[in-house]
Amino acid sequence: MMEQKEQKFKPEKKELASIVRILQTDIPGNKRLLAGLTYIKGVSWTISNATCKILQLDPMTRVSELTEAQVTKITQFLLNPTLPDYLMNRRKDFETGKTRHLITNELDIKKEFDIRRLKKIRSYRGLRHALGQPTRGQRTRSHFRAKGKQKAAGVKKKK
Repeated sequence: MMEQKEQKFKPEKKELASIVRILQTDIPGNKRLLAGLTYIKGVSWTISNATCKILQLDPMTRVSELTEAQVTKITQFLLNPTLPDYLMNRRKDFETGKTRHLITNELDIKKEFDIRRLKKIRSYRGLRHALGQPTRGQRTRSHFRAKGKQKAAGVKKKK
C-alpha cells in the first residue's frame, strides 16, 4: 500500500535529447540555444541572436528542451532568413547580384567556386591562394611558412 502512494507522487521526468540535429549539424543538448546555433556553419553569434529574437525564443533555454515545432521553425528560418542585408554573408552575389545568407555545405561550395574563379582569371588573390600564401596583405617574413611543402626558412644545416 505504501509503495503505490510513493509511485503516484513521483514527478515524471521528461527525457531530454543529448544531441539535437539541426541542418545536418549535431548540437550538444546541454548547450544554450544562443551558443548551440553557432555550431551550424554559417551561423555566427549575431545571426544566432537575431534568430532567437525574431522567432521569439529564449536564448537561455537548453537545446535539448526545444520541441520539434521549434526545431522546424529554426530550420525554416535559417534556410530563408529575413534579416537586414548587413547581416547576410553573401551580399551582391557575383553571378546573381542578389543578397543571400548561405549555411553548411552551400557555403563551402560557393567559397570553393569563388577561389577557383579567382585562380582562373589569374588575379593577385587567386595567385596567392594557388601559392598557399596569405591573401589579405599580411607580412610573410616570420609567419605563413610552409609545413612540409617547401624548404624551411632560416639557416640551413650542412649535410
